[in-house]
Amino acid sequence: MTSALNNLSDVGVSVWLDTLSRDRIVSGGLAELIDNSCVVGVTTNPTIFSNAISQGAAYESQIADLANRGVTAEEAVRTITATDVRDAADILHPVFTASPNGQNGRVSIEVDPRFAYNTAATVAEARYLAWLVDRPNIYIKIPATEAGLPAITEAIAQGISVNVTLIFSLDRYQQVADAYLAGLEKARSAGLDLSEISSVASLFVSRMDTAIDKRLDALAAPETRTYRGKAAVANARLAYQAFEEAFSGERWERLHRAGANKQRPLWASTGVKDTAYEADKYVVGLIAPDTVSTMPEATLRAVGTREIDTTDSVHGTYAQARDDLDAIERLGIPYAEVVHQLETEGVEMFQASWSALIKTLETRLGPPSSGRG
Repeated sequence: MTSALNNLSDVGVSVWLDTLSRDRIVSGGLAELIDNSCVVGVTTNPTIFSNAISQGAAYESQIADLANRGVTAEEAVRTITATDVRDAADILHPVFTASPNGQNGRVSIEVDPRFAYNTAATVAEARYLAWLVDRPNIYIKIPATEAGLPAITEAIAQGISVNVTLIFSLDRYQQVADAYLAGLEKARSAGLDLSEISSVASLFVSRMDTAIDKRLDALAAPETRTYRGKAAVANARLAYQAFEEAFSGERWERLHRAGANKQRPLWASTGVKDTAYEADKYVVGLIAPDTVSTMPEATLRAVGTREIDTTDSVHGTYAQARDDLDAIERLGIPYAEVVHQLETEGVEMFQASWSALIKTLETRLGPPSSGRG
């Protein structure tokens, strides 16, 4: 199932897997996807880990050890997730070393989502996770909230590679790019090697269509159906246009000459939520150089088993993309309101998953006993 995935790789789209579990690591499933399905990176988030740990028997031995040590559920979460990310990073290390400036072969781990609105705590957590996992090929995921923007700059300034997550709006995407460039400038002033610092900017795709399609359906006007399923791809294409603008010109060229890497756009949430859409909709609609497409396994297999056109589907579409978003706005669906709602809900969703994971581990660790310290 590799021809389409190979073709995507050949045109500059990095294929990453949007899931991770202990079972996938120890069974060899991750290594198989790397070897046979062009997977060159892995992303995680609190929901992925919550699902994996609550269902996976592969964690029992480590949880028993943690219980015997009397650790808290929060410490157990950090230990278990860091173990998975470290092991996955080791599996992907050959990809990392073979990739120019280590742009691929990466595994992401997210800061505690409860810190999404706390800059200082986010920076401290980023430093801690970088130390805890202790692998050169990881990304620390920082949410693109207003409080997250200065945290991104500070983490980059300290040489920590960052996956900026939960980006929905074009304005916020531009702020994220600026935060990355500002961090690089601070890192350069501090004498750090910019070639060793990397970042991706994760724009969530399918959730945009889910939110706007729901509002279009509520309008019940025949012309609204014209725009169903158009907002997400249009939004992402305009983000790519902003990427091209941010990483060109004098400011970028100064950093590039010093060895800096572009902050590549990463298409997140590429699994379709509406069965009326083709399973590969958010992959084939967003093919362009210097991008990352993260796919859940179902989407990966759908793409890998189809004959798809891997011609660039982004350049030359910017005017139409703007027209589509403007038309949706004219129908009475305010873009700013939708993207703000999506960001808020995204943070809340990850916070809920994190809390559920802590509760799961509290149950599985059991109550403290006299034999535990």
